[in-house]
Amino acid sequence: MKYIFAIIGSVVVAVSLVALGFNIRQVDQERATLTTNLEQRASLLADSLKESVEPYYANSSQPSFQKSLQKVVDKFANRERLAGIALYDNKGTLLATSSGLPKTIIENTKIITDAMDSNTSNNDFFDADGENRYVHVDPLHNDESIVGALMVVQNAGYINTSIREIWKGNLLRLLIQIIIFSITIFIILRFFVFRQVIRFVESVKKIRMGEGKESFKDEGKYSFFSPLAKEITHITKSLSQARLSAQEEARMRLEKLDSPWTAERLKEFIKAYFKNKPIFVVSNQEPFINQKIKNEITCSEVPSGLNTAINSVMEACGGVWIAHGSGNADKETSSEDGKLQVPPNDPHYTLKRIWLSDKEFSGHYGFSVEAMYPLCLMTYTRPIFKKENWITYKHVNKKFAQALLVEIKDIDQPIILIQDYHFALLPKMIKESRPDAQVGIFWHVPWPSPEAFSVCPWRKEILKGMLGADIVGFNTQQFCNNFIETIGKEVESLIDLETFSITREDHTTHIKSFPISISFSDSQETKIEQTEENNLRLSIFKKLGIKTKYFGIGVDRLDYAKGIPERFFGIEHFFDAHPEYKGQLTFLQIASPHREHFKDVQEQYKNLITKEADRINNKFATKEWKPIILETTQYSHPELSSLYKVANFCLITSLHDSMNLVAKEYVAARSDSLGVLILSRFAGASRTLKDALIVNPHNMEEIGMAIYTAITMLPSEQQRRMNIMRISVKDYNVYRWAAEFIKAITSSG
Repeated sequence: MKYIFAIIGSVVVAVSLVALGFNIRQVDQERATLTTNLEQRASLLADSLKESVEPYYANSSQPSFQKSLQKVVDKFANRERLAGIALYDNKGTLLATSSGLPKTIIENTKIITDAMDSNTSNNDFFDADGENRYVHVDPLHNDESIVGALMVVQNAGYINTSIREIWKGNLLRLLIQIIIFSITIFIILRFFVFRQVIRFVESVKKIRMGEGKESFKDEGKYSFFSPLAKEITHITKSLSQARLSAQEEARMRLEKLDSPWTAERLKEFIKAYFKNKPIFVVSNQEPFINQKIKNEITCSEVPSGLNTAINSVMEACGGVWIAHGSGNADKETSSEDGKLQVPPNDPHYTLKRIWLSDKEFSGHYGFSVEAMYPLCLMTYTRPIFKKENWITYKHVNKKFAQALLVEIKDIDQPIILIQDYHFALLPKMIKESRPDAQVGIFWHVPWPSPEAFSVCPWRKEILKGMLGADIVGFNTQQFCNNFIETIGKEVESLIDLETFSITREDHTTHIKSFPISISFSDSQETKIEQTEENNLRLSIFKKLGIKTKYFGIGVDRLDYAKGIPERFFGIEHFFDAHPEYKGQLTFLQIASPHREHFKDVQEQYKNLITKEADRINNKFATKEWKPIILETTQYSHPELSSLYKVANFCLITSLHDSMNLVAKEYVAARSDSLGVLILSRFAGASRTLKDALIVNPHNMEEIGMAIYTAITMLPSEQQRRMNIMRISVKDYNVYRWAAEFIKAITSSG
């Protein structure tokens, strides 16, 4: 709608400017015409008066001379539009005048003397007593000599009145024209042009999504878009053929595990094995959030490794993603049952939002991040177990289970992917109501040792809830081993170490590792994309003042498990050991906000890393350079990609991390095969990315040495290491992860 008003506004401004130009011209012409008529009347009147007055000047010496002149003046003074007459002698002295003439006019002897000196008529406009007057002066003669002057004063106010009437009439007409034009343009644009544009856009969108084969069959519907419709019809046919070829190629790849997995191959996999059965995903965090900022609603992707990975799967497979709706405009943009088609510009699946009260959210989220999260991590952070939070945690799990059961009620053997520690109880709840459901839960964080997990007061209920799943997936085999050992110590069950399965109450759960990954793309970039990325990177560098020869990057959430202070200690050790690199290396740490509902903890950690960054900068910085730039804000995927591509090294020092997809994103971004990945040994990614420089994040000397090795490593060695890691990420991308996880779920029964 704003575009319609913009067009109407542009037309109104253009019409107004044109009308204003014509009006000014009309006013100038009218003023000139009225002025000319006034001058002519004044000149004719002056000529007739001169014939009557000049003879009297021959007897100027007689006493009755002035009285005679006054009689003549009084005789002619009351004519229409004549304000008055004045007679002067050849010295400019007033001899006779009409009553009512303003002194400012009759005492203005300059116009009188100028007329007599030049022996020609003199004219001018004067404002007197708030009125506009026209003054005409003619010299009077006796034979050949000038004996005086005649002043004729006329009312000229009617000229301004006439001009005002023209402006008033023309502006009124312009206003009427603007209203008529605006209504007409609005109707044309809204109900003819824009309606066709919207229809045209919808048709193109369907074509892009593979649903619009017949969209342009009736090209007459598109009126003046018909030529473009014809061209898109041809493109549609070519696109359809390309899709068929891609699908055929994907089908041929299905049984070849060594061939690359793509979104298209995953689609064909779902079609072939599950007859296009929809996928149901459950997670705490929604993939897209709607927020109202200054009365404008925006829809943005929620940044997280889990969301990025699962969103790629859902875009490929379709289905329903159930999550907590946390945006302040989520309800406003969802249907009555909380549903929304996403992604917003290219819908591929349904997002169903679950509404939680403040109490429900606080208790469920509090138990998840204060108890479950630290319980699973080897970061020496004491978990907090609150009974009221545990009760709410169970209640919210049940609430999600009820919503999920509604969605799957008409689907035979639905495929359900439950994400992370927020829903440990959900698998059992689903299985109790729908034994035919094929349920998998993927644990995105580490699983601790049995001894560490034993501190949880409700450990048996949590474990029994997870064992309701057909598959419990972890990122590494070590976590699988820990889980099996935990079950052996806490839950009475039959454990088969050969098949890595647990049987309890006639239900078997398989425990397997599926290292989660990213949607690796090895496509060639166009010059336009490269230029856009270069411009984006240059603008970031300019804003942050980065001008050094070497550049390192770290990208993390504001999370104590990411080891950001330890990272800074390693950088400090590097500059202590190699002071020659002062002013030559800048490290950018991007720490995006995380778990903002726990602001106190978040702010405390933010203050800690800010204090350490400031301390190190004060120690080494110069006037034009500082070693660490800390950005506690969210960067977009395009911005991060542009930075990854020029970073000499990416530094990841997680104290304990199930995978860490930033490591894989950095590797995937380096299409030039340059750059060095420095990776914590406690990150799951270190199991597969073995050609990274593996470090102990608690050893700052080791981190400092790794930084030195990275910036001095030969390009050939960088390429050798990076190529091996790129092959690893490409061969086991998120589409293969999804295919293996889903296939394991459906075949485990």
